[in-house]
Amino acid sequence: MANLETKYLGLNLKNPIIVSSSGLTNSADKIGKLVEAGAGAVVLKSLFEEQINHEINNIIYKGEGFDYPEAADYVKGYTRDNSVGDYLNVIKETKAKYDIPVIASINCYSSDEWIDFAQQIQEAGADALELNVFVLNTDKNSNSEEYEQLYVDIVSNVSRVVDMPVSVKLGLYFSNLVNVVNRLSVSGAKGVVLFNRFYEPDIDIDKMTLTSAEVLSSSADMRRTLRWVAITSDKIQNFDISASTGVHDGEAVVKQLLAGAASVQTCSAVYKHGPKVITEMLERLTQWMDEKGYKSIDDFRGMMSYSKIDNPVMYERAQFMKYFSSYE
Repeated sequence: MANLETKYLGLNLKNPIIVSSSGLTNSADKIGKLVEAGAGAVVLKSLFEEQINHEINNIIYKGEGFDYPEAADYVKGYTRDNSVGDYLNVIKETKAKYDIPVIASINCYSSDEWIDFAQQIQEAGADALELNVFVLNTDKNSNSEEYEQLYVDIVSNVSRVVDMPVSVKLGLYFSNLVNVVNRLSVSGAKGVVLFNRFYEPDIDIDKMTLTSAEVLSSSADMRRTLRWVAITSDKIQNFDISASTGVHDGEAVVKQLLAGAASVQTCSAVYKHGPKVITEMLERLTQWMDEKGYKSIDDFRGMMSYSKIDNPVMYERAQFMKYFSSYE
């Protein structure tokens, strides 16, 4: 029987499947269903500084008569403490109920909050911390190095004040992703998640309004992740890559592990099919390993990474033109 145990960020996981940060992981009860289905770890729904401030502003705006600054300050402090307190309680309750690594997630835009939230999360008992960082650079006078340095600074500052392992969930918008991952690896991070799935805008041409594009991923979205997992896992040594976006079945799990992923994260598949899809992924992974004669994940992890295949150019963009050149 195949042994699915693995390590991610130094944590022992019973298998490499992690349910990523989402509404699926915002309570201990919901997490219980994921544990029952076989999840190896969970990333809690992100603690968003913007969301906390939005709640504060709503309360103050609706509370007409806040003529005293002290009253507004009290509301701000009370709301913030309760929002963060609720989040910390989810960590404590989950850790008390289930024997599974709990990875917290935070998303901030002010430097002080990154550090404050991270310290509180560690004290609550989280096993690791995933930094959900996204800065959209729209300044035509800035350069990529300034933009990328923000990520490095955040990781460096947070890693200095916590002992738990830290990972960073990244988007695609970098001129040199390998360089960014390498810089993060020497700035205190223990791993990265490739890739974050952001809100994407769309336009309703009848109502002439801005709307949200499709939120959930499809299995086709895995292709970009697969390429960069294969490249970064090969070029950045002793650093964990977690593959996210487009992981919808057991074959996708196998592919990402072959590319070099330390773990895989799934979310949309669980939204679409329920927690049972995790069980099905594990069954397919086990079946494939048994068919190939692999006893452990490490027996085959990275066998199809960038330098392990005969022609690494297959993972590069030039192959795009070669592929389509056959179609006249």
